[in-house]
Amino acid sequence: MTEATSPLPTSSTRVCTRTVMDGSDPDIVFDEEGVSNHWHEYQALMATQPSAEEKQARLDALLADVRADGEGKPYDCVIGLSGGVDSSYVTWLAKQWNLRPLIVHFDNGWNNELAVRNIENICKKLGFELHTFVMDWEEFRDLQRAYFKASVVDLEVPTDHMISGALYRLAAKHKLKYMLSGLNFATESVMPPSWNYAKFDLENIRNIHKKFGTKPLKKLPALGVWQKAWYQLVRGIHSEAVLDLIDYNKAEAKALLIRELDWVDYGGKHYESLFTRFYQGYILPRKFGVDKRKAHLSNLILSGQATREEALRELQQPTYDEAMQERDKAYVRKKLGFTESEFEAVLSLPNQRHEVYGTDQAHRERYFRIVGTLGKAMRAVGLKR
Repeated sequence: MTEATSPLPTSSTRVCTRTVMDGSDPDIVFDEEGVSNHWHEYQALMATQPSAEEKQARLDALLADVRADGEGKPYDCVIGLSGGVDSSYVTWLAKQWNLRPLIVHFDNGWNNELAVRNIENICKKLGFELHTFVMDWEEFRDLQRAYFKASVVDLEVPTDHMISGALYRLAAKHKLKYMLSGLNFATESVMPPSWNYAKFDLENIRNIHKKFGTKPLKKLPALGVWQKAWYQLVRGIHSEAVLDLIDYNKAEAKALLIRELDWVDYGGKHYESLFTRFYQGYILPRKFGVDKRKAHLSNLILSGQATREEALRELQQPTYDEAMQERDKAYVRKKLGFTESEFEAVLSLPNQRHEVYGTDQAHRERYFRIVGTLGKAMRAVGLKR
């Protein structure tokens, strides 16, 4: 928030006058005009972004580096393809840019059939070979069960963490330095800290599993601070958010995917995963009082891709079909191995903050000290030269 604004008390029903964020974010603050910190923070973020010309220059340089690094190799970059809009559009762009990506789909056992068809169809039409990284289901299920028992807000940490671990592992295996990501400011810059948790905190993951899990985790592609540091600093692997280097419009991207690749809409952000659909559409609103659509829609408002009135109308609708919610609930419960009474019991547990199970904060601080020291040493060497 800018210095010109002064925070006022919040309430659970007060809604930002520029976005649709409200007091369900416990850290939200409003200025005298009812504008929330999310609007001010987005404006500050956009003020730091490069111009269209600078973005194009950066994109051109990046693509040149990717092609150069891929010379003599079967692939020149890695793309994780979920079948959602963002990753599918990145895959389409890679074809337009004449890249040769290693397309990786992460199978954690929760993809719906529509997602699988979308992924296969995209690769077939674009002429890309699909590589599927299949998780060890018994280990992964045990980790997910542990997260339910821990009663923490971010039940997607196991998936998001292991996806990144798998992508870094495959990039290193194929000696590739570039991973093209679908992350972007236009649709993902607004997210209250209390609504999710750090995806790379391996200490937190291990502690939760140690307390609530039953099986040793030997096959999952874990990625902690030091593993990630090795991949980035030693192997030189970079994750590049290419959608931030173009004028990315989600609705236009979706229309293009439908027109060019026969892509089929899932009806919600990240709903290509049945687990994510149930988590975001059922568990978060009912257990944690969180409707992530407010953040997703606010992103679109801020980037000029939706009006506030459109967003407010959408929020009047259920997160998704209520009959489907009940079917998903039964399916998720059975797939995770809970009885009805066990599942209701874990969903009714008091909510806990991730931090109560310990964090990797000390490791991260040490990592940043080391990186800072290395940076100073490299600059000193450069000056001497």
